[in-house]
Amino acid sequence: MQFAANQIAAVLGGKVIGDGNRQVSNVAPVETAKEGELSFVTEAKYLPCLETTHASVVLVTESLLDTLNSTLSTPNYSTLSTLHSTLILVENARGAMGQLLTLVEKAMNPARQGIEQPCFISEGVSVPEDAYIGAFAYIGKNVKLGKGVQVYPQVYLGDNVVVGDNTILYAGVRIYHDCKVGANCILHAGAVIGADGFGFEPDSKGVNQKIPQIGNVIIEDDVEIGANATIDRAMMGSTIVHTNAKIDNLVVVAHNVQIGASTFMCGQSGVAGSTTIGSHCILAGQVGVAGHINIADGTIFGAQTGVPKSIKKGGYYEGSPAIDAAQWRRAVVGFKQLPDILKRLQALENKVEK
Repeated sequence: MQFAANQIAAVLGGKVIGDGNRQVSNVAPVETAKEGELSFVTEAKYLPCLETTHASVVLVTESLLDTLNSTLSTPNYSTLSTLHSTLILVENARGAMGQLLTLVEKAMNPARQGIEQPCFISEGVSVPEDAYIGAFAYIGKNVKLGKGVQVYPQVYLGDNVVVGDNTILYAGVRIYHDCKVGANCILHAGAVIGADGFGFEPDSKGVNQKIPQIGNVIIEDDVEIGANATIDRAMMGSTIVHTNAKIDNLVVVAHNVQIGASTFMCGQSGVAGSTTIGSHCILAGQVGVAGHINIADGTIFGAQTGVPKSIKKGGYYEGSPAIDAAQWRRAVVGFKQLPDILKRLQALENKVEK
């Protein structure tokens, strides 16, 4: 399908600079885009690409206009129309591109309906008319399915599981008994919700004895969980992922953890048991958080940060153990200089000894 720049601008509420009749049928990064493709620029460092790109249409964050004027060889805004591309000025180019891609995805992969066979649905479970149950899915006793739910092939839903309206469970998702998933969630292939928490206690002979995990997992609305991520059930009570949290692939959330609203957890990060992560936090890749601690709202941890104790004030932290990011960077500079410092120190000691 082809769309004109004017049509795209109307959907996004943007302003067209250049030929509004330019047509696009695909999307691509601004550096490599070709004729007939749509791209976007939302950071100043990509502005020079506007003079070299072959994209037919480019979305540009409007707040970059002042920077754009000083970066390009064009002397003022009115001559932006001389660029090869038609520009569409929007409040947030990345967000606008996301909005368009959402529409494209819905057109390319519309919601499915119906029940494929073979699958197993326990007696008495009601499947809404607009829901989809894929082949080889297993639906346990007393499962509650919301309107528009998409259950892809080989999904397992244990007894008493609740899945909210319009939630998508991709192939191979496993949700253990008594767990609850809210509305408008997306769980990607291989995600496991409600496996036992890692609870063991050595007996008098030093043999590790399993502590039963009889709680559950509650995932609130608008949560996305990546492929092969695991959210463990609570020993007692609930492990909770709050509204709008986004969890990447290969993330581990242990028993009785709480993940705050709108918090991001990036790939290979993990949180040990009974820790509370605040809202609007970011855990970058391979961040490790110890158990039984609290992390303040608005905290950001850089990649591979180790967090052994509570963080009481939101901010940007790096290192292991986690410290203020600016302090950590200064420490790293000193660490890199240690071999030379030690060499000079040894030379001074030898000189003193002589």
